Amino acid sequence: MFKSTALLALSTLFASVSAQNVGTLTAENHPALTWYKCTTSGGCVAQAGKVVLDANWRWLHSTTSSTNCYTGNTWNASLCPNNDACTTNCALDGADYSGTYGVTTSGNALTLKFVTPNSNGKNVGSRLYLMKDDTSYEMFKVLNQEFTFDVDVSKLPCGLNGAVYFSEMQADGGMAANPTNKAGAKYGTGYCDSQCPRDLKFIAGKANSEGWTGTSANSGTGKYGACCNEMDIWEANSISTAYTPHPCDPVGPYKCTGDECGQPSRYSGVCDPDGCDFNPYRQGDKNFYGPGKTVNTTQKFTIVTQFITDNGTATGNLKEIRRLYVQNGVVIANSVNQIPGIPATNAITDAYCDAQKSVFGDTTSFQNHGGLTVMGDSLKRGGVLVLSIWDDYAVNMHWLNSYFPPDCTGYGCERGTCPATSGVPAEVEVSAASASVTYSNIRVGDIGSTYSGSTSSTTTTRTSSGSTTSTTTTSRSTTTTTTTTTTTANGATQTRWGQCGGQDYTGPTNCESPYTCTYSNPWYSQCL
Repeated sequence: MFKSTALLALSTLFASVSAQNVGTLTAENHPALTWYKCTTSGGCVAQAGKVVLDANWRWLHSTTSSTNCYTGNTWNASLCPNNDACTTNCALDGADYSGTYGVTTSGNALTLKFVTPNSNGKNVGSRLYLMKDDTSYEMFKVLNQEFTFDVDVSKLPCGLNGAVYFSEMQADGGMAANPTNKAGAKYGTGYCDSQCPRDLKFIAGKANSEGWTGTSANSGTGKYGACCNEMDIWEANSISTAYTPHPCDPVGPYKCTGDECGQPSRYSGVCDPDGCDFNPYRQGDKNFYGPGKTVNTTQKFTIVTQFITDNGTATGNLKEIRRLYVQNGVVIANSVNQIPGIPATNAITDAYCDAQKSVFGDTTSFQNHGGLTVMGDSLKRGGVLVLSIWDDYAVNMHWLNSYFPPDCTGYGCERGTCPATSGVPAEVEVSAASASVTYSNIRVGDIGSTYSGSTSSTTTTRTSSGSTTSTTTTSRSTTTTTTTTTTTANGATQTRWGQCGGQDYTGPTNCESPYTCTYSNPWYSQCL
């Protein structure tokens, strides 16, 4: 939520964003980043990937000189009297990833610094994309797959967000669809998300300078926005976390204007800005995630997200998004919802989303834009992997880690322990200037193929008030990762990690040896 307004560029010379022509003043060299494709039969195979900085952070200057096209939060009136002239007159240049933007890679690890002082002032935040090669983004199709990575959020305090997500961008950055775009994926063009951000200075190959209004020292909003389906795998700091699907009506990137962008009415647009979120703290489990908690954010851990379909294949319809963690060699099942009136589940399903919106009194924007069905259709087409760090000029990240909205009453208001005074960008950019996040060991593949560890299961009982009354934990050590989920005919046996019971479940109920069908909640039992 709210991410589109928070992303900042540099404060002086480099305070500019995406150009569609290409400059020649700074060489563009994409940092290498190894990642892995995994199968249950063959294990994980290393892929030689690269990352590219989003065009919104880059130096934008005249095609014939080093004169800025954009400085602070203002366009150069001579070079950019209108969108067409600006598109013609301005060029996007290469990036000094470590020196200017605080972006470094080492093997399979990517580190993003929050604030990076440099010779031109400072850079705040960054947004990167994983590349297939030097001119195209890697496209991920994750239905009936799991997506896994390691993260260190120990240096992300209240008000910051280390985010990993899929956006339905175009593999070439929009070059083929927009002939005026001469920069493409090589220079990080073509961004879009479910907030329909209007702070992008180029959209669909054209400048967005007309009607531009500054909203901060380095950013602003133009007439147009860029909308597309967005699957938030991970939005988190050391205090709170959430994963959230956001469906949209259009297929692929869409250039919006006015109400289509959700402005001025948040819910008038072509996308779902809120999504259906699963935040353990918001769902009533206040001891699951954070420093010293079940998932201990003072240490590195692994996040596993599984995209389950109704027929167990990549062509099926998305029916469930599951989450688990691995830390210190132990597999940790996701927190189970504790809020009365919402299923006692630890995954995102249509039933969960319907109940959550009703109990929390949230708008049904998620359902109105197609819910999991539309999100699944987008994931079939494929999404670009986005990795970022940012602060929030809209609502100070309170939607993630504090009490939000401020006038909220009842269930769903508490999102984390951060105080109401936290997260002000002008303050965190000073107090948390040394903050950073490291993403590493990115893996995608068959269900059960991307992680290993000892297993544990927790059975939780709720009272009518939503409090936990008893917890029983069992564990068994294992190191195998070569398993899949079977959802075939009667008499079949389910493999390790697979679902084996629960309300409305119709698949196998017997687990292969030596695993046992273990009750988690009325909606879900698993072979462990």
